[in-house]
Amino acid sequence: MSLVDVHTEWDPLEEIVVGTMAGARVPVPDRSLVAVEYPEKADDPQRIPSGPYPGHVVERTEAELDELVDILTGLGVKVRRPGGRDHKSTVSTPDWSTDGFYDYCPRDGFLTVGTSLIESPMVLRSRFLEGFAYKDLFIEYLESGARWLSAPKPRLTDDLYEPTAPPGERLRDLEPVFDAANVLRFGTDLLYQVSDSGNKMGARWMQAALGDTYTVHACEGLYTSTHIDSTIVPLRPGLVLVNPSRVNDDNMPEFLRGWDRIVCPELVDTGFVGDHPKSSVWIGMNFLVVAPGKAIVDKRQTGLIKELERHAVEVIPAQLTHSRTLGGGFHCVTLDVRRKGELATYR
Repeated sequence: MSLVDVHTEWDPLEEIVVGTMAGARVPVPDRSLVAVEYPEKADDPQRIPSGPYPGHVVERTEAELDELVDILTGLGVKVRRPGGRDHKSTVSTPDWSTDGFYDYCPRDGFLTVGTSLIESPMVLRSRFLEGFAYKDLFIEYLESGARWLSAPKPRLTDDLYEPTAPPGERLRDLEPVFDAANVLRFGTDLLYQVSDSGNKMGARWMQAALGDTYTVHACEGLYTSTHIDSTIVPLRPGLVLVNPSRVNDDNMPEFLRGWDRIVCPELVDTGFVGDHPKSSVWIGMNFLVVAPGKAIVDKRQTGLIKELERHAVEVIPAQLTHSRTLGGGFHCVTLDVRRKGELATYR
């Protein structure tokens, strides 16, 4: 029986991967990093502060990841961790060279759909070999009966990126590129965010790879920057949390228009280290649903917790102190491998 089996964002969780901060660093500046993460520094990329993250950030975050593992284990969830890598090593192709980034956010690069495990063609050059950290795990999943797919390795040439273009237009449609965190699963429907971290060709590749069982909804004008999981959060069948600064009646995905919505209240700004946060205050929406109407949420977001509880969502409080600094909350730093449920349509 395949160890990989996931149909939604909310079915009861049985197995998950939790990331690590080992070796984490900001990569050397290149055109991909500027276009996706630092467009405001396009005129002078050397101002990007590359190098290892501060030691206290790494140590505090690793301790909090361990606490998350304890919470999940206490809920009866099997937890897996990636192996370490040397992110200082140079990665080169005939078109470019860079160093590495981190293995903090497995959600960014990998996606489970049914019994399929998909390695996405990530948009940052520094994440080109991120799958190596998970190779032993992925082989185990393959041998259990999972379908292991890897999108075509992208060239990521300079022509792909337009750092000075308006938000949402900084990736050209030259080859399939997308981060897995651009995708949310609603049974047979997959929401795919077209943005600066995923182009339309990426959605077309995903539809071709998954076949007619699934419908990939390529949504434009929803959120132009990176990843979807601080914009729309499915909580249980028929109920989603939405970001009021991004989601409205005009751009709400058609297949979700019949669902009830919780409008996320104002969030607490939890701060960041350095001069450039990788995430906005909306990272507080980035939480992990472990069962229908049950979620691990940042305990500092008291207003959000009250609103969720008002809608009968059970909250398990936890904390990732440096989520804005590192660009990842509880959803980002995990990859659900198995959830107890059946494939269904929820329109």
